[in-house]
Amino acid sequence: MYARSTTIEARPDTLNAGVTHVRDQLMPAALDVDGCVGLSLLVGPVSGRCVVTTAWRSAEAMQAGAARLRPAYARLGAVLHGRPDDEEWEIAVVRRAHRAPPGACVRAVRVQVEPERIDHGVDLYRMVLLPQMEEFPGFSSASLWVDRTSGHAVSSVTFDSHEAMRRTRNLAAVVRERGTQEASGEVLDVDEFELALAHLHVPELI
Repeated sequence: MYARSTTIEARPDTLNAGVTHVRDQLMPAALDVDGCVGLSLLVGPVSGRCVVTTAWRSAEAMQAGAARLRPAYARLGAVLHGRPDDEEWEIAVVRRAHRAPPGACVRAVRVQVEPERIDHGVDLYRMVLLPQMEEFPGFSSASLWVDRTSGHAVSSVTFDSHEAMRRTRNLAAVVRERGTQEASGEVLDVDEFELALAHLHVPELI
């Protein structure tokens, strides 16, 4: 499974209009493309950062869908007054305890490792870090996406509520520090979002 994430640094006063546009315009267009299996939208209410993610059955389907959906993303950028920035990923791990409820939030951590250590990092995430994260109060799901060429990886952990996410910040920092040391990696960014749309129908990959 593969994913394309499109990040837009939006003007905060455009966020509601952006969510509506993704729900009513972009999502139906994306799901109409052969090979697209879902879409999600993360919104940073303070930062204004929006991340639209589409999931795909194959890399070929993802590439073919990029050209078809480019005008739709350009329209979203106009609504949000920001420039779409695309990234493509292999979905390496997905663990879902239960469906995300209304009000769910997501902590996303971007990490850099040496490309030749990606497989080691995936194994570390699956066998060591994920069991620890599953014990977090309010844990709903977790996923790991990787770019084998650059060595970039993104871990996303979904919580049942903002309060649950807030209460785990210190626990998550400890797990994150141990994991990056073991993987000889570097944390590039940690961000927290509201899960505005949750239709990323990706099966569990453990």
